[in-house]
Amino acid sequence: MDTHKHISFKKEWELDNECSYMLGECDAYIKALTDIPLKPEHRDRLLRVSLIKGAQATTAIEGNTLSQEEIEKLDEGWKLPPSKEYLEIEVKNILAAFNELLREIVVEDKVRIITPELIKDFHRMIGQNLGNHFDAIPGRFRDDNRVVGRYLAPDYKFVPELVDTLCNWLKQEFHYGDGQSFSTLVIQAMITHVYIEWIHPFGDGNGRTGRLLEFYILLRTGLPSIVSHILSNFYNQTRPEYYRQLDMAQKNRNLSAFIKYATQGFRDGLNENLNLIQQSQFVIFWHNYIYEAFADIKYTKRDSFKRKRELILSIPINKELDVDQLIELNPSIAKKYATVNRATVLRDIKELQELNLLIKIGRKYTPNTKILKAMMPSKKA
Repeated sequence: MDTHKHISFKKEWELDNECSYMLGECDAYIKALTDIPLKPEHRDRLLRVSLIKGAQATTAIEGNTLSQEEIEKLDEGWKLPPSKEYLEIEVKNILAAFNELLREIVVEDKVRIITPELIKDFHRMIGQNLGNHFDAIPGRFRDDNRVVGRYLAPDYKFVPELVDTLCNWLKQEFHYGDGQSFSTLVIQAMITHVYIEWIHPFGDGNGRTGRLLEFYILLRTGLPSIVSHILSNFYNQTRPEYYRQLDMAQKNRNLSAFIKYATQGFRDGLNENLNLIQQSQFVIFWHNYIYEAFADIKYTKRDSFKRKRELILSIPINKELDVDQLIELNPSIAKKYATVNRATVLRDIKELQELNLLIKIGRKYTPNTKILKAMMPSKKA
């Protein structure tokens, strides 16, 4: 294998201080995400979005043109015309694989070590039912030589031995089941993905198989399922850099830069998702506060009471809206205010201000969420 010295099965990477710090941030973000209580329906919705994003990203890298919105429709039972059916099958295979692995790890608490049989099984998952649109036999190593771009993959005769060596090396190098640290597990996921790309054990579907293995190892590590799409999404969003990093790692026989690149994307994705979930939780707390405020009000006109409460519940917490925008927030609000005069509209707004739920900024209004923020623990600036 003198022509493929980058496939060394050696620890050819070093973590600099910045990368080590980012891995520590990833660990902290994951712990924070794990500790946030979510309603079951909210968690289910987040998980569905995560899996759809992951399926869209990992297939888009390979040329699938379906958008996230189209995949959402497919997941709801929508069908593509026969000429595009293979695109549908590609993403549905990934979604089915994601769900199967989630069931194993999260529901059944079952984990498997990385073996040639497992790798073949993952390849079978992503390639099934694709027919002539998949240039390989699902679940079977290639029996010919392949060139990918400018990269000549190892001779097919060496593939079984290389995959077997990879699996043994992963077990020895990363000490699976022997108190692995978080950073070790994350790096194992990334390294496994890269080595599948380099060995190129299959005629087609190597990228998807490698990223599915990465997904599996991260789930096995304890990555919350609602953020399971992050790395595939990052690779897709930075596709030219993704291929450049793979190419440079091969040429330099060093994975340090690829690990740092992937870790930064992982860290940023976790942070973004944590912020989104925290914002969502803040909205829930704000709505609870509104219900509590209205619970203390004695009312004589039920319609007026419900109208004002629905109005303040409907206003986005980070927007400033004028009077006309307020009464046209959604069809339900518009319908309720279509039957009252302008004076009633202004009176409703004034009463929400008196309840300290709405504040005026210039000619516009915004929810007074400062009330809740004042209740939050203070931190040093």
